[in-house]
Amino acid sequence: MTQVPEPPAMEVVEYTDPLCPWAWGSEPVFRRLRAALAGRVRWRRVYCILFDHDDDPPPDPAAETAWYMDYVAGISRHTGAPRAVRLQRVAESSWPSSLVAKAAELQGNAVSERVLRRLRETVFVLGEPADTTALALSAVRGTPDLDLERLSRDAACAEVLEEVRADRAEARRPVPEVLSGPGGSPHPGTAKETAEGGYRYALPTLLFRVASQRRTVPGWRPFEEYAAAVEELCPGLLSSPAALSAGAALERYGSLTDPEVRLLTQGPWPPQHAVRAETANGPLWLHPREAAVHPATIPR
Repeated sequence: MTQVPEPPAMEVVEYTDPLCPWAWGSEPVFRRLRAALAGRVRWRRVYCILFDHDDDPPPDPAAETAWYMDYVAGISRHTGAPRAVRLQRVAESSWPSSLVAKAAELQGNAVSERVLRRLRETVFVLGEPADTTALALSAVRGTPDLDLERLSRDAACAEVLEEVRADRAEARRPVPEVLSGPGGSPHPGTAKETAEGGYRYALPTLLFRVASQRRTVPGWRPFEEYAAAVEELCPGLLSSPAALSAGAALERYGSLTDPEVRLLTQGPWPPQHAVRAETANGPLWLHPREAAVHPATIPR
């Protein structure tokens, strides 16, 4: 008799937004954590809609963009994450990129990871946020194994829209322990007040849940704090995957920042075949196959 595999004991909920600078800066640690938990947990992303439809337009878009560039630069000094040489505008809406990211999940984990990564890179590498459906779909064109026509249909369907609406609502029901920040970080992750008079999770926040127990790690945190939360709930669950060689890491991820190189790889860097795309504060390293279709390295 065939045995049905038991579901993962732990659920990891990632509250995020494709266009969030702190979430972008957390990518190295989250990539390491996902590798250490691969096959052992259910990892679920909740798209919180950082830039909403009903946000008031800025009275001076140029001044708002200049302020936001300085804001992102300040975050980059903490995280080491790349930032764009020039930001064309502050994103008008997170809905298009969130819908595309959610729709990509229907094509499997490998595809959805690459799609979300491309959407993040539109802001922090290219300086043009994917804040329209056309821009979001254009940004992910050429992603390995992606069916772009299906993605376009799925991102426009009612079911995916309802899922993202549910994500937005869930993000605005934070657990009580994030209503005050634990400190110890330039971004402690205290829940943010909303225009409706409530609160939403600060981004990013990870919630680890096993049965009736949970641990929440909000804001920008080192790997060790996430590992400690996992160990408290499920001792021994977290593995220690070996660091990848330069070539293997680039093959696996397609694009890597310098902070990711330091955290995820071992040995000499860069590999000879790596393609370097410049940003304002360091390179984005691309596998040649990724570089052939990536908007950072092809004429637009």
